[in-house]
Amino acid sequence: MSCLNFLARSTGAALALGTAALSLSAAAQTAGEPQMNLPRAELSVGMHRIHAQVAQTPRQREVGLMHRKEMPAAEGMLFVFEQPAMQCFWMKNTLLPLTAAFVADDGTIVNLADMQPMTEDSHCSRKPVRYVLEMNQGWFKQKGIAEGAQLRGKPFSQ
Repeated sequence: MSCLNFLARSTGAALALGTAALSLSAAAQTAGEPQMNLPRAELSVGMHRIHAQVAQTPRQREVGLMHRKEMPAAEGMLFVFEQPAMQCFWMKNTLLPLTAAFVADDGTIVNLADMQPMTEDSHCSRKPVRYVLEMNQGWFKQKGIAEGAQLRGKPFSQ
């Protein structure tokens, strides 16, 4: 076997193993493993700080907070879409009660929706948005944060 044939076969085998590993990782997430290692962003609203995991790829957004059994009070997940659109969320395979804040490009909360765990009820933005921030249910209410409040942080135009 020539060196080029060996190299081509070795590279092909490595690619096949890498693809298999990615497939196993995706299968593990749908089989009940939460995604915990997403990039993070520091956000604030008023005097309150939020530590948000950032879900920006289609797969990251699809898995979201599924399978999480707990989440610290000031932690959430920021879903980032390529362009503003009507965004709708549901809670299939999500164990925690959450509130979704549908957020405009400038950080303004357009509307809030309380979502119950393990349901397929659809919760939608009232107008096209690029961002959705999910927090533990009740967090926004406890902090006195309502529609029209302004989120601050790197992702939002200031």
